[in-house]
Amino acid sequence: LGEALPASNIEYNKSDLPVGAQPDDAPKNGLSIGDTIRTIAENQSWCVLKNIEVMPAYRQLLGDLLGELRDVVQPRTGEMLTLQGFVFVSSPASMTPYHFDPEHNILLQLQGSKTMHAFPAGDLRFAAQVQHERYHTGSHRGLPWDDSFAGHEFVADLTPGRAVLMPVMAPHFVRVGPDPSISLSITWRSEWSYKEADAHAANNWLRARGFSPAMPPRWPDSADAKVFAWRVARKLGLVGQ
Repeated sequence: LGEALPASNIEYNKSDLPVGAQPDDAPKNGLSIGDTIRTIAENQSWCVLKNIEVMPAYRQLLGDLLGELRDVVQPRTGEMLTLQGFVFVSSPASMTPYHFDPEHNILLQLQGSKTMHAFPAGDLRFAAQVQHERYHTGSHRGLPWDDSFAGHEFVADLTPGRAVLMPVMAPHFVRVGPDPSISLSITWRSEWSYKEADAHAANNWLRARGFSPAMPPRWPDSADAKVFAWRVARKLGLVGQ
């Protein structure tokens, strides 16, 4: 799969990183994606195969898996939009540094083990409002880490057959166990998650003009008036995309 996907769908690097490493801090491993995966037990690397749904067999797999959950999910998040899948392949003791993601995400552990450390979504102690705003206007997902955060997280120990739900924009980091790990993330967006993203983008625009906008509310509420105004302004070309 890694060798069949477009280069833009692949990310990989050395994995002996501190929890607070930023994306630009991660050195390359000097290997191809195929060799990275084939020698993952020894090369101290991490890789993610993104948007595997571009391949027909994986698109069917993703649809089948999320289809099993539809009757449970849709009453809570609304219609499941933008279904996407990600495969993570990691060397023993790898670290995925502290970050957040915009999707509703269920991480399924297939091989090896890893420990997920997840912090409360929307809690400004662990991800400042401006970090949300920057992410939703084009910045990377990485977050600054402070050692005082330790002990405030939910910890999920994942072994083959176990899974964990990661809420939208919940800060988290992941540590792999003593063996190579393979995980599958099955993700979707909702109209609420898109509204939250637009509210943060609108706030970033307002902050750049000297305002101090309020943090958008968390699920199930949303900043509907702000989102509507932002979407109209964007459609009319009055603000950036």
